[in-house]
Amino acid sequence: MHRFFPALLLLTLMLGACSPSPSLLSTETAPAPTISLATEPATLTSIGDINCGYQWAYQDLPEVSARFDQAVKNLIPSSNSHATAFGENCIGNDGQIVNFLTMETDFYVVVSVPSTDDYETFGNWIADVMQVVDTLPEDLIPGPMPGFVQFQFEKSTSESFGIRVPIQQYNEVAQGKTGKELFDLFYTKP
Repeated sequence: MHRFFPALLLLTLMLGACSPSPSLLSTETAPAPTISLATEPATLTSIGDINCGYQWAYQDLPEVSARFDQAVKNLIPSSNSHATAFGENCIGNDGQIVNFLTMETDFYVVVSVPSTDDYETFGNWIADVMQVVDTLPEDLIPGPMPGFVQFQFEKSTSESFGIRVPIQQYNEVAQGKTGKELFDLFYTKP
């Protein structure tokens, strides 16, 4: 699951994905895209024959979600899970999305629980779900960077809490940990 690419490769992928022709292979270089956290498209960048601005975006991943949800339900029947791609939309001059550039795949798990203080069980579930993520085929998971798994443990609409487990951090420091030890590694009390 470790996929590390330098920033240069990411920019090259972003530029190449917005190009409708092999014009990027010429000796002329296009300016690097401007990235914005705003909800409006960023400053327009000319890439080949297309002017586009970049905007953070999410995209549903139905096939990944179906496989992930079923695997998690096999472990935790009271769960609902899905996956989304996080990246940037390349927005053309006409306001239409020219292309979506995936940066990472993120996973979400919502679990109905009878109590919100069973940290041993929650930690074991986190370990089990992270194993599911690790066994998903790499070609099924878009994006050059590792994402995260967001867990939401819900007793009721007013009694719940979440834990975000960055995949890279999990692989670096949490392998082999389970139960409350794993839970405590990622849970920050409000």
